[in-house]
Amino acid sequence: MSAVRIENLVKSFGNLVAVNELSLDVREGEIYGLLGPNGAGKTTTIKMLMGLLDPDSGYASVFGVDSTENPVEVKRFVGYVPEDQQLYDSLTPRELFNFIASIRQLPQEKVSRRIKEFVKALDFGKHYDKMIVTLSQGNKQKTMLIAALLHAPKLLILDEPFSSLDVRSAKIMKDIVRIHAQNGGSVLLSTHVMEVAEGLCDRVGIIDEGILVAEGTLDELRVTAHKDGATLESLFLKLTEQEEEVEEGVSVLKEALAE
Repeated sequence: MSAVRIENLVKSFGNLVAVNELSLDVREGEIYGLLGPNGAGKTTTIKMLMGLLDPDSGYASVFGVDSTENPVEVKRFVGYVPEDQQLYDSLTPRELFNFIASIRQLPQEKVSRRIKEFVKALDFGKHYDKMIVTLSQGNKQKTMLIAALLHAPKLLILDEPFSSLDVRSAKIMKDIVRIHAQNGGSVLLSTHVMEVAEGLCDRVGIIDEGILVAEGTLDELRVTAHKDGATLESLFLKLTEQEEEVEEGVSVLKEALAE
């Protein structure tokens, strides 16, 4: 069984087709990178997978559970970090984690131990009892990461999870992702940082204007793009037809800076 299955998914907003007949699978134990330019449809796809948006047509499931028909059950399997920081500003992280633990009906002793470990690993102790509204963007991101990991989910869905994290915390988060996959968990990772995707992901899917334009391992993408030894960044620009735009932009900047 696939951790994630998306078949012919379509979502429009007025005349804008945000996701267009998208199909992909995330395998169990796999780190899958969902990449694309701004506005390509990545976040819309993730929201449909989480049951937060209804598709116009098509199908999305998590471990065989239909995201549209049973979104609550889907959320039992998933630890989700959205791109937008959605937190209860009037709570402290401690209060938020305890609230989440009660909603998910998690054993208090086990949760307390996991929280203690994450707080220590992310150097978060001095912020643990501050109101969330007072936290920096980086510490709000840490709060969301801990909240997503509390119930030891089978699937992590991470939408730009490294934004605002300091170098130490980002390194720890990468290690958490790797350990999660090594233990049999699955990860769907959306990021603009090509170096992160190249270093972490087993396979990537590249979408542009809601369409899957390429999918595979790094070597398979090199074959598709006819670029032996290319970095993921170079492949991404080639496969999303942005290479010439980048070259033109750099050329214009060179001229402007030389004046």
